Amino acid sequence: MLPARRPAGNTRRALAALVPCLAVALGFAPALANARNARKNHSEPVVTVTYTTEAGDTLYEIAARYLRDSHDWAVLSRLNHVPAPRRLQAGIEIKLPAALLREDTESARVVTASGPVERAFGAGPYTPLAPGMLLGEGDRLRTGHEGFVTLELADGSHVTVSQDGMVEIGKLRQTVVTGASDHVINLQHGEVDSEVTHATRKDDRFQIRSPSVVAGVRGTRFRVNYDAGQQQTSVEVLDGAVGVDSGNVAAPAPGVPLQASEQLVAARFGNVSNAGGAIGAPVELLSAPALADPARVQDGQTVAFDLVPDSRAAGYRVQIARDADLLDLIRDQPVSAPHADFGALPDGTYFVRISAIARNGLEGLPQTYSFERRQLGLSASATPRPGTRDYTFRWFASRPGVETRFRFVLAATADLRKPIVDRPDLPAGEIVVTDLPRGVYYWTVIAEQFENGRFYEKGSAVRSFTLAR
Repeated sequence: MLPARRPAGNTRRALAALVPCLAVALGFAPALANARNARKNHSEPVVTVTYTTEAGDTLYEIAARYLRDSHDWAVLSRLNHVPAPRRLQAGIEIKLPAALLREDTESARVVTASGPVERAFGAGPYTPLAPGMLLGEGDRLRTGHEGFVTLELADGSHVTVSQDGMVEIGKLRQTVVTGASDHVINLQHGEVDSEVTHATRKDDRFQIRSPSVVAGVRGTRFRVNYDAGQQQTSVEVLDGAVGVDSGNVAAPAPGVPLQASEQLVAARFGNVSNAGGAIGAPVELLSAPALADPARVQDGQTVAFDLVPDSRAAGYRVQIARDADLLDLIRDQPVSAPHADFGALPDGTYFVRISAIARNGLEGLPQTYSFERRQLGLSASATPRPGTRDYTFRWFASRPGVETRFRFVLAATADLRKPIVDRPDLPAGEIVVTDLPRGVYYWTVIAEQFENGRFYEKGSAVRSFTLAR
C-alpha cells in the first residue's frame, strides 16, 4: 500500500494537538472520543480497506461519501495521520475502517408467488404479494397452505419460502468501496430453501437466522426449517457447506471476516438443534429416492406418483413446480407411504422433486424429474346382444380435437398374451364380436393419439365377462 505523505515531526505534533481542538470547535468531539474508546477496548488491529484519492479529495468528503457517519472524518485523520483541512493529492492510498463503512440498502424481487402469500411492513397489515414486487428490510412474509414465494436478491441468490411459513427480511445491504453483501433472513416458522451465489469477497455474508440457530454461508444450496412448536431447527446442506451457530450469536461488523462456526455442516449432511441447547452434530442425509415409473404421462383424473420404497425412510416429501429449479413451486406434500396424490392439475409440463425423510426428521437429498400432464379419459363397456352369442363393445376417449385411433384386444386369459381378437387402427368407438363360444373372456381397448410430434396411448382396465350359453 502506498503511504500518504506525512508532515515533518514537529508539524505532526502540532497537527495532533490541532485535531482535538478542531473536533471540539466543529462539534465532532463525541465521534472522536468514540473512535478512541473503540481503539482502546480492542486489542485486535482495526480492519481497514484502501481508498485511492482523487484530485480535490478531503477527509470530510471521503467520510461523507463512504462512511456511515460523516463526522468520522476525525477517525480517518487519526488513522492516516493526515490533518482534516488538507486537500489530498490524487493517487494517495487512504485507510478506511471497515466497521465504519456505509452500507447501501438493496431490494429483493418477487420472482414467483403461488397460492396464499402475503407481505407486511413492520407492524402494518398484511396484503397480497404478487410477482415483480420489490421488498426490503423490515418486510415480513407469510405463506398459507399451498402458498409459495421465491425472492431473487441483488447478487442473484434465490430464497424460497415454503407453505405455512413466516419470515422477515432482516438485512439486505451492500458495503460501499468493498462491494461486500450482507443478507440476513429471519425465519420465524416453516422452511426456507436457499440457493446462494458463491461469494467473491471474504466478508460477503448470507444468513438464515431462526430463534435456535444462525446458518451462515458464502455460496451453497441448503434448507433451514424451524418448528416454532418444538422450538427446533433443522439444517440440510445439498451443496457447499454451512456454518451453524447458536441463535444468539451476533453477526460480526461489516468488513470483518467470518469466524469459524460451532458446527460446519458439509454437503449431503444436516443437523437438528433445539433452542437453548447445543448445536446438533452433523448427520448424513438419506440418498434420493426414485420414481417407480418416471416416464409415465400423467393422463388420469388426478396427478399421482409412486416412489421406490426406502426401508430407512420414515416418510417422503413430494413437490411439484413449473420449473426445473423449483423456484415456482405449486404443490408440496409430505407422505408417510411412498405414494402421493395431488388431485387435479391443468395440462402442461411440470417438474416433481422427491426426497426421503429420516426418522430424525431430516429431509434427504432430492431427485427431480420432468413429467407431462395430459388428461386423456377412456371409458369402455361391453353388452351382449339378446338371444345371441354376440357382444357389442363400446368406448369413448375424452380428449376432443385430436384424431384418435383405437386398438381392441379380446383373449381367454387375463394376461391377453394369446388374443382371440386383436384389431388395431380402429377409427370408431365400437366393435361387434359374433358367435363366441362359451367361456370366460378378457378384453381391453387402447386409445392412440399423435399430437405435437409425440405418440400417446392409454389403455382401459382389463375387464372380463362370462358367456354361459
